[in-house]
Amino acid sequence: MSDERILLAHGSGGQLMSELIDRVFRARFGPHLSRDDSTLLSAGGAIAFTTDSFVVDPLFFPGGDIGRLAVCGTVNDLATAGAVPIALSASFILAEGLLLRDLERVADSMASAATEAGIEIVTGDTKVVPAGAADRMFITTSGIGRVVRPVSGAGARPGDVVLINGSIGDHGIAVISQREGLSFETTIESDCAPLAGLVQEALNAGGEGVHAMRDPTRGGLVSSLNEIAAQSRVAIELNEVSLPIRPPVASACEMLGFDPLYVANEGKMLFLVAAEAAESILAAMRRSRYGAEAVTIGRVLDGPAGTVTLRTALGTHRFLDPLVGELMPRIC
Repeated sequence: MSDERILLAHGSGGQLMSELIDRVFRARFGPHLSRDDSTLLSAGGAIAFTTDSFVVDPLFFPGGDIGRLAVCGTVNDLATAGAVPIALSASFILAEGLLLRDLERVADSMASAATEAGIEIVTGDTKVVPAGAADRMFITTSGIGRVVRPVSGAGARPGDVVLINGSIGDHGIAVISQREGLSFETTIESDCAPLAGLVQEALNAGGEGVHAMRDPTRGGLVSSLNEIAAQSRVAIELNEVSLPIRPPVASACEMLGFDPLYVANEGKMLFLVAAEAAESILAAMRRSRYGAEAVTIGRVLDGPAGTVTLRTALGTHRFLDPLVGELMPRIC
């Protein structure tokens, strides 16, 4: 019998996590286990369904907390399938000794985020475990949404362009700086936000020209694009000079030895769209609260299939492989 053990890297959103899902879950749960962030069901019309767990440490960080993160993360996973969120469930594992005021603060944050996203939290469960059996609070949220137009990570096509609604790396650096007690000249805040409204604006503007979407959370921009490249059997090229990275985030990453292309985001959406639809989609995104800084960052090529590359400011190219280890544990 194998004595292999679970590693932190198995939760990174990168290569080891993908291998674990294939080896343990897809092998047992069957071929209908989706490779996208939500799966589509048929119930008198297409329904998207998703679930996620949140173990972020610390519970509270600049720009958000575990409660806002749980709601926004699930709403955004529904949005990647082209769905309008309908309802959420929320389950809590609480450690004995947790301050009640912290739980109330998190619940207030969840209620506020749900209201902003236009979704209701309609059911849930709560368990309390002895002190030391869990770290204060873990939350699992599941969500359903009505599919307006199905979108999958397998839909990217050569000739598409890659859009994103703003700067990358903010969430990961905000959480790690709070966890480690780091201070910078400028406070770095998480980008945690519900993006269903932004996505619907983009779909309305681009129609069938929106071919693929993904929210680049764990593993960051590169891991999400590697997933799409593999699903769609295309190559994706990023343009280094177009990548939106805030100077404080770039400085923090340099100091910590992180590559911002692999740092988690919680309020960003990648759109891979037909070139002729890109400008109208960008204009629609820029009119949205969370899309004012939307930009084009790359393009889709014929091959080599399943690869992501970076065209540097010097005109050279380097391959951007999926994340293998764990860059930042407990970031969401």
